[in-house]
Amino acid sequence: MSQNNAESYMDNSFKRRITIAMTGASGAPYAIELIQQLINQDIKVFLLLSSAAKVVLKTEMELDIPGSPSQATEWCTSYFSAKQHQIEVLGKEQWFSPPASGSAAPKQMVVLPCSTGTLSAIATGSSDNLIERAADVVIKERGQLILVPRETPFSSIHLENMLKLSNMGVTIMPAAPGFYHHPKSINDLVQFMVARVLDHLQIEQTLVPRWGYTH
Repeated sequence: MSQNNAESYMDNSFKRRITIAMTGASGAPYAIELIQQLINQDIKVFLLLSSAAKVVLKTEMELDIPGSPSQATEWCTSYFSAKQHQIEVLGKEQWFSPPASGSAAPKQMVVLPCSTGTLSAIATGSSDNLIERAADVVIKERGQLILVPRETPFSSIHLENMLKLSNMGVTIMPAAPGFYHHPKSINDLVQFMVARVLDHLQIEQTLVPRWGYTH
């Protein structure tokens, strides 16, 4: 690990640290909005991107994130207008990064969007890449893991894996936005889901009014 990377990993100047993972399911706009909200609230983000997630980002949002972690970090820092070291993009085999270790990993992690393949891997504890290992660490350390699957319909296999994870304390939050707030755009629907994730992370949000409260 280089000295610069070590310094960025150990930067304690932010309010808290959260791991965000993106996999190959549809729903890239949800993740981009969530990351932006976290950056805006002075939270450090460790970002884990699967190869399929990069394809989804390109397909759904025409965002072409560089392949190397260092270049991707620089790109994301500019795109999200983040502070130096506020966002760190990690490669799938960076086993010496904080999310891979119970002694250093953030206690909160969100997989958004979460493919059913990743959900299955987490449920079985395969830990074949950094996303799966990071999720495994959060579970074993009794942290908070939120999975946002985007698939329809769910098969019995998917549902069994979700039940198994839910029984372990994992929050399963399908990407299913509501309509009671009278959305007028796709972005309104995206913000609805992101607001629910922020609520569960216990991060204040003003994206969507709470039920029963006036605008």
